[in-house]
Amino acid sequence: MKRGLLLLALAFVGCQVQDSQTSQTSGSADAPGAPTTVVPAPDLSPAAETPVTGRKMSVAFVTHQMADFWKISEAGCITAAKEFDMDVQVIMPPEATAVVQKQKVEDAIAGGIQAIAISPLDADNQIEWLNSLAEKMPLITHDSDAPASERLVYIGMDNYAAGRACGEILKRAVPDGGQILICIGRLEQDNSRYRRQGVIDVLMGRDRTIQFYKDNPGSFDPVEEELKGDKYTIVATLTDQGKPEVALQKAEDALVKYPDLKGMAGLFEYNPPACYQALKKAERLKQIALAGFDENDVTLQAIRDGECAGTVVQNPYEYGYQSVKVLKEILSGNQQVIPPSRYIDIAPRSITAENVDTYWEELKRLKGQ
Repeated sequence: MKRGLLLLALAFVGCQVQDSQTSQTSGSADAPGAPTTVVPAPDLSPAAETPVTGRKMSVAFVTHQMADFWKISEAGCITAAKEFDMDVQVIMPPEATAVVQKQKVEDAIAGGIQAIAISPLDADNQIEWLNSLAEKMPLITHDSDAPASERLVYIGMDNYAAGRACGEILKRAVPDGGQILICIGRLEQDNSRYRRQGVIDVLMGRDRTIQFYKDNPGSFDPVEEELKGDKYTIVATLTDQGKPEVALQKAEDALVKYPDLKGMAGLFEYNPPACYQALKKAERLKQIALAGFDENDVTLQAIRDGECAGTVVQNPYEYGYQSVKVLKEILSGNQQVIPPSRYIDIAPRSITAENVDTYWEELKRLKGQ
């Protein structure tokens, strides 16, 4: 985030994703929203050529759906493409389904990409497909991992620790305990399960780490039933399959079903705004505590206005930048870029009333606003 504000601002120019859901940059900060236009970069560095063909490296950065969160990742990809003189496709599937994600990736492969960074949508059920990709070209994961696959490295945060951070925000906002609702896109993703479990463990008073669940995968709390602790009760976990309109409707229904609700945790970028809108419609803002994930403007404004207790933010810019950088090194034959842990940690941060203004200004600079 400190890589040079001028570069970041230039990198973000024109990076809005068009209806094609695929943008491409070729070592340039020119608009990635024109997928049929690839601007050749001058002075091609030998280090940015593949040993076999001598042509410029071409990689894909694949998300699991479209979201403002991913536009920040796209900015990181654009900066890296310019810095390393590469062709980078940023692919945001228009639907949050494994079928659509797979089709977009297969199209990119047919177009000649040489390596992939992907956020798996359904890791457990995509292992065979991910392994087939890994047999063809270097494969890494970002944001959401697929540790059972043959991916080379995961770039992202410890989602369990981030979930615990969200739980701590909610715990401070509801110190006397009570009923809590969890809202999340889906639980098929690796990051989703760990985020949810982190929130639950804090509220249930458990002292655990992500390794506990890696060693005991059957220890995740069930989704279908109410979870009771000494002070807090998780009344439900609502999923919406990546659809903001469904998230809003389910949040509205929950406020009717659970009239004694004391807190809500929204664990995907669009979940806190959906909860916020439901609370506003029900005239229960500041009566029910809200904690969330990511840096949606609605969420940040609610924190500033005292209507949201806080949010846990990632560093999506670095997800994009580091993914392209790592793939470039791997294609160049440098396996040393892969740490023994096969994990590159991009640490999260908790944003509350104390630091929201500073963070938001930083975010606006990154977006060139």
